[in-house]
Amino acid sequence: MRAPLDILFVVCCIALTADVLVPEIWGSGKTKDYPLWFWAGQQVLQGRDLYPSDPNAYFDFIYPPPAAILLAIPSYFGKIPLYLFLSLVNAVAWWMTGQFSNAMTGSGKIPGPWLFALPGFVTISFVFDMFDLGQPNLVLLTMMLFGFWLLQHQRSWMAGSMFALATAIKVFPVAVFPYLIWRRQWACAASMVVFLGIFLFLVPAPVRGFQHNVSELKTWFQAMVGSSSEQGFGQRAEQNWSWVNQSIIAVTHRLTRPVNYNQDNPAKQPEYMNLLNLDFKSANWVVLAISLAIGLGYVAVMPPPSRITPRSNAEELGILFCLMTVASPLARQYYFMWLFFPITVLIHRAAYDPRPAVQAGTWATLAIAGLLMCLSIPVFPIDLQAYGNNLAATAVITGGLVWHILHPPAAGKASSLSPTAGELKPDMQNNARS
Repeated sequence: MRAPLDILFVVCCIALTADVLVPEIWGSGKTKDYPLWFWAGQQVLQGRDLYPSDPNAYFDFIYPPPAAILLAIPSYFGKIPLYLFLSLVNAVAWWMTGQFSNAMTGSGKIPGPWLFALPGFVTISFVFDMFDLGQPNLVLLTMMLFGFWLLQHQRSWMAGSMFALATAIKVFPVAVFPYLIWRRQWACAASMVVFLGIFLFLVPAPVRGFQHNVSELKTWFQAMVGSSSEQGFGQRAEQNWSWVNQSIIAVTHRLTRPVNYNQDNPAKQPEYMNLLNLDFKSANWVVLAISLAIGLGYVAVMPPPSRITPRSNAEELGILFCLMTVASPLARQYYFMWLFFPITVLIHRAAYDPRPAVQAGTWATLAIAGLLMCLSIPVFPIDLQAYGNNLAATAVITGGLVWHILHPPAAGKASSLSPTAGELKPDMQNNARS
């Protein structure tokens, strides 16, 4: 029964890899981020600097040094091997994301092949972006899911190492750390800190030299983390407040102060969407208030340890993945690849919840979120993205997960739902337990 879907998956991966390799082999060269990854790898191989010495200068490469170290290995063999390697890593990550997501929903069910593949179908545009742009967000998602899978299997130190590796490649997964502290996952949190130090300071040292690496880390931190002003933050000020960024920070600023959401394209006429006319500092206070309200709301819906179930744990993690996505200062279209797991959880609730009305309501929630995400299709005006269509979709998905975590099915109904044929095998059942 899985054969047609497996073949379809392979065909999709071949087509997506061809999108990367064909322009490089027979065309004028692959664009997007791929040449930058090769450049960064070559800088490491040749012992050259990754960043300008001045933190205020323009950075071509805006990731931490460990990311360049990882890119250096396949870059040694040339552009095409590097591009092929990155495509294969994305393909494996896509497959493993589906495996982890479906095993960790807490539904106690093995989905049929088409239901298993449904999250992959509805997030296919994000997957295309991963291959086309060469971005690592899908790989980071797999690392985070693997980390939580390890945590559920009492392998706290290994879990912390996965969270640290994802953070060392691209910083925004660091948002998992407060969650670990709140849930008193002390060993995992300690492991994350220790391994983050190892990945940032020790791993690059033999290649870059300890002092050189520390100097580059300091420069990178000043430019990417320590810079924030009315003009923007990090190294891509033209993207910070523009329509391409759908983070909580960006959408709040666009709605509360007059910022041009077309600033990523100077050729376009400036456009504004602010409902208020606050200054930069006041808008930041609004962002802080919204973030605090969301954080307190998340804590309020978390069940106490005595009431945690595999089902509630999956919903709790689904909300966490939603929040980590939109809490990143820069959340472009492809960042919402991280909705794969929350969507999978809701699909399992829609298919397997014992309450017919809840099933229908969950499918409706997914449909609304899907329609909102479809507003990113180029046929629609960018104004809809400027108002945060993906952010709104994330809010809808989060709302659905919150409802489920607050309204679990009665114990009798939940236990009587699954016929023997639909139960998870013992090894898969462990995957769904916290």
